[in-house]
Amino acid sequence: MAASLLLSGCGSLLTEGSADLAGITGAAVAGAVTNSAAGAAAIGLGVRSIAGEGVRYAERRVHRTEQDAIAQAAGPLEPGTVQAWSVRHTVPIEDSKAGQVVVSRAFGAGTFRCKEIVFSVDTATRQGPQRAFYTASICQDGATWRWASAEPSTDRWGGLQ
Repeated sequence: MAASLLLSGCGSLLTEGSADLAGITGAAVAGAVTNSAAGAAAIGLGVRSIAGEGVRYAERRVHRTEQDAIAQAAGPLEPGTVQAWSVRHTVPIEDSKAGQVVVSRAFGAGTFRCKEIVFSVDTATRQGPQRAFYTASICQDGATWRWASAEPSTDRWGGLQ
């Protein structure tokens, strides 16, 4: 229960807090097995880096799950049709997400079929429900529709787009 509450907190606190805690713990353990301050610091920094990458890997998996949910909801739609989408995360690194998606246009031919989509992310806040809109592209890969938009170098809403 305590771990679940910790994981559902602020994403940046989770990312930096976990990495910092791992680095401090790694340095403390290293300090117990070596007399070299530089060696202990290097081990602590290495452990911090590994922990940070582990959290970032988990965040990427969460974002991919969200992108897959949107792509699967939009894939069978004809342009102009609106469909609800949602995803419930089993490990609450981030809040579960939901919204609507509409196909704005379809393009490609034969086995190369893609769609441009507009989707919303609906959030419940203390001020009431809020909705934000985003665009993306999805393409068909066999029977599965997949996210085709590149991840941007800037944060938009937690890296989902």
